[in-house]
Amino acid sequence: MTSDDTAGSDGTRTIENLTALTPQQTEAVLALLAEAARQDGQQAVSEQGRLQLRGGERTGVTHLLLSVGDELVGYAQLEDTDPVEAPAAELVVHPAHRGHGHGRALGSALLGASGKRLRVWAHGGHSAARHLAQVLGLTLFRELRQMRRPLTDLDLPDPVLPEGVTVRAFRPGVDDSAWLAVNSAAFAHHPEQGSLTQRDLDDRMAEAWFDPAGFFLAFRGDELIGFHWTKVHAEEGLGEVYVVGVRPGAQGGGLGKALTTIGLRHLAGEALPTAMLYVDADNKAAVSVYERLGFVTYETDLMYRTET
Repeated sequence: MTSDDTAGSDGTRTIENLTALTPQQTEAVLALLAEAARQDGQQAVSEQGRLQLRGGERTGVTHLLLSVGDELVGYAQLEDTDPVEAPAAELVVHPAHRGHGHGRALGSALLGASGKRLRVWAHGGHSAARHLAQVLGLTLFRELRQMRRPLTDLDLPDPVLPEGVTVRAFRPGVDDSAWLAVNSAAFAHHPEQGSLTQRDLDDRMAEAWFDPAGFFLAFRGDELIGFHWTKVHAEEGLGEVYVVGVRPGAQGGGLGKALTTIGLRHLAGEALPTAMLYVDADNKAAVSVYERLGFVTYETDLMYRTET
């Protein structure tokens, strides 16, 4: 489906709704995202969203390309995979083309494509994004904190694993199904993480940053009960507590803290100066744990949604 309107002095504005992108379209979107990130200091589209640009059609994912003439100046992605919540979206306008109503046009197109049931991320919570959310009639719904702590001179107590628990590195192709099952159980309340599939895992293992040596699995006997997957952002000099999960029934024994410490020590051993992680602001227990580990809030991503 394609919708057209007039963008004043900018010429003809078109918005294409696509279920898959060609390689040329993918590269154009990635170039737009890279320029926006360079100007804004952060990515406008999440890792999951960027991974979903490639590899053809994906269930529930729609790409919106906004062009003026033949030039791509805006992009939005709509993901309708949550069985309960409204579809979630991210959008970006090229820095050189802001202030001409393109963001509002993309937002309106997202509202139309989602049946006016919509959640939208504003990474960094910038004032322009807050204004656009207001214009679109969206209200603040969720705050996701990025927290950071230095890794230089890391001074954390030795990790204490529960009795009978051992830790080893992830083995691609061997541990996939067990990890997917524990991840699903640990994040049953968090569909963005808990709904990851083999294809999503394969996407991440194909990325240049993937290193199984930094993906720690905790076992009680032969049973996988927890994990800490770390990630290195080499260009930024950041190590990430990518995801920590403990299987329901194995919680409460200090395993999550021990796994977090093991991962932080690994990242420090990679000579990275800083560690980062993401946590929901309303998850007071997790925020408290990370604060005790020396993390402080660096910035906040905001999610807005239509009234329900």
